[in-house]
Amino acid sequence: MDFLDALQQYRPRDAQERADQAVMLDCLARFSDVYERSNLLCHVTASAWITNESRDRVLMIYHKIYDSWAWTGGHADGEHDLLSVALREAAEETGLSSVRAASDRLLSIETLTVNPHIRRGVFVPAHLHLNGTYLLIADDSAPLRIKADENSAVQWFTPDAAIAACSEPWMRPVYQRLNERMKSF
Repeated sequence: MDFLDALQQYRPRDAQERADQAVMLDCLARFSDVYERSNLLCHVTASAWITNESRDRVLMIYHKIYDSWAWTGGHADGEHDLLSVALREAAEETGLSSVRAASDRLLSIETLTVNPHIRRGVFVPAHLHLNGTYLLIADDSAPLRIKADENSAVQWFTPDAAIAACSEPWMRPVYQRLNERMKSF
């Protein structure tokens, strides 16, 4: 499903999501290049909250840029179907050969600030990620591998341990919300 359609159909569950949905819809209406990272103000990204069948474990990567345990995800890079992006990034960043969506619906939405940083020798200015998150299911006994240019570890955690492992305080409430929602999604 096209992200704009998914975002318009999405029903925010709290003030943060109502505000983020308004910002995202505004950016999608204003910028023709919002699906490309060449838009230096804001661009669309997709993330995955990967869980096992019983939903008692979640898969995290140790992200090199953020120096923290984090969800998987990446830039849309022109793709309008963010579920496809979330599935592709999950496989690339974890080495999972089989991962599937729990649903084609968004689990959550977030407008995330990204601090300036160097990526592959190039300066990237501060900007916004207009992010759609999907719940993905994977076998927690399947082999994992790191993606050396992006992460240095891949590991299953209990949902609470995943939050505790995250060293980005602003992301802990996001992960807490994802943990709560995955139980009934």
